[in-house]
Amino acid sequence: VIDATSLGWGTRVKGFVACFAIGCLCSLLGSCLLWVPKKGLMLFAVFYTLGNIASIGSTLFLMGPMKQLKRMFEPTRLIATIVMLLCLILTLCSAFWWRKEGLALLFCILQFFALAWYSISFIPLAR
Repeated sequence: VIDATSLGWGTRVKGFVACFAIGCLCSLLGSCLLWVPKKGLMLFAVFYTLGNIASIGSTLFLMGPMKQLKRMFEPTRLIATIVMLLCLILTLCSAFWWRKEGLALLFCILQFFALAWYSISFIPLAR
């Protein structure tokens, strides 16, 4: 069963590239929508967050979902993972539920730094 459901390396790379490209496109689209009157900041927060989720999801193709989840919650990067996921959730909450555009922008900025910190945690001795 495992052999029948496993993806080949070429398929994994294609999935990674496609998912990462979608993430970059969403983030770029969010940046362009930032200048739309009235709803621009909310659209930016949503598309930027979706772009980051897609970019993180792209690594699932390279490592596999279970290995990625195990590595995300290792003690060395547990805090970085929690902060990053919290920033993703708080950005969407502030855009949709609380409807606070300034707070959504703040969480987008925190999201950027949290994602950078999380990414650096995968590089040995980088932090």
